[in-house]
Amino acid sequence: MMMQLELADTWQKGKRKNDYNLLFDDWSEADMRSLVRHYRNHPSVIMWSIGNEMPDQTTDQGVIIARNLTAYCHDEDPTRPTSLGCNKRDAVFRDIVNQVDIFGLNYFHKTYPVFKEQNPTRRYHASETSSATSSRGEYFFPVTTDVNDSRSGFQLSSYDMTTIGWGCAPEVQFKMNEEYPFMSGEFVWTGFDYLGEPTPYNKDLTNLLNFSDPNELEKARKELEELSKIKTPSRSSYFGIVDLCGFPKDRYYNYKSYWRPDVPTVHILPHWKWQERIGEITPVHIYTSGDAVELFLNGKSLGRREKAHSYDRLTWDDVRYEPGSLRAIAYKNGQKWAEELVETTGKPAALQVTAEKTELKNDGTDLSFIRVAVVDSQGRVVPRSKNHLKFSVTGPAEIIATDNGDATSLLPFQLSERDAYNGLALVILRSQYMKQGKVVLTVESKGLPKQKIALKVE
Repeated sequence: MMMQLELADTWQKGKRKNDYNLLFDDWSEADMRSLVRHYRNHPSVIMWSIGNEMPDQTTDQGVIIARNLTAYCHDEDPTRPTSLGCNKRDAVFRDIVNQVDIFGLNYFHKTYPVFKEQNPTRRYHASETSSATSSRGEYFFPVTTDVNDSRSGFQLSSYDMTTIGWGCAPEVQFKMNEEYPFMSGEFVWTGFDYLGEPTPYNKDLTNLLNFSDPNELEKARKELEELSKIKTPSRSSYFGIVDLCGFPKDRYYNYKSYWRPDVPTVHILPHWKWQERIGEITPVHIYTSGDAVELFLNGKSLGRREKAHSYDRLTWDDVRYEPGSLRAIAYKNGQKWAEELVETTGKPAALQVTAEKTELKNDGTDLSFIRVAVVDSQGRVVPRSKNHLKFSVTGPAEIIATDNGDATSLLPFQLSERDAYNGLALVILRSQYMKQGKVVLTVESKGLPKQKIALKVE
């Protein structure tokens, strides 16, 4: 894992009432030096960031601050470059670009060549990219790229076609990275969903206009004005490659296919349980690290698609839904590479409980993350199932959190019960200090057999 470590997101100008700007003049040098000293022997660290989206990045004083912070970094560690995250277009045309070793661009993917032309000797990286939005296991029809048309109960479609105005789909960013190799790499916003910023359902979005491309500013302003009228029940973002529990969204397989071309991968979306859509157009999209895929519906070939570029997703937009199975066979260099089967499942029949690890240390801090799935009689996760689950534990461990990855759930993490969200939920157990022995987690749901799993604390 390669890491960039960052000082702060404010300098002398703050964003909130009690921001770091109150301490900046007195403490920024000491904090910057301390950060570098503490982590400079860690081989994972490749770069120091002196700040992200600072309000004073477009001021003359900001240039001086950037120069000083970079000097502190180089003084403590002359082996690694410095960077910052820029989200204001004007900053790219100011001298602050020359105060760090690798200038970070937050979005602006459409204007990379403009910046390179302006500063041909500068090095860049994409310090924030994509801001794609989706909810795990949610699919809306018709498939659309309009974020406003994809909402249903404050969820966003996992067809991965919607992004916020300043962002882009993952494959669009992949394309830009390949076309403009002076961009040394990208950091995606974000890996995980996170608490706060439930965009596009924020109540106040006016501050986000700073990110918009000038050519789309008026369109973005109107869109944000409409969205800001919505009172959202959401607690968390929709940007994650995985949800708040760490369960992969479909988009996860897009990144896996592109970032790990050496790993055989093929992934079908959506799920195939649409009893209300028999005979209706239900598009099928596929991510793969192969270079071609043939898709079969109930054994009948729907044709073979080939990638024109390494970053392409493959689509079959005219598939009419019928119960049964979808099978995707991926090929690479003419040879079979990977295969996936998605089937119409039965109704919920059982609970499947899987622990990340079954042995914990008795230090009072060791955790086990336990996945709970609602499955049919054949052990397949049932899409859209939302069975109510109750959890209890015996032995030297305690439940410290439960969740399901639903951005609209406002239930406390400390509850010992909650609904599954699209078939899945999470329980986190923590060992008790200086105690040892057998731990049993019990999961119950009305109408389904009780399920237990045993762990050990040593």
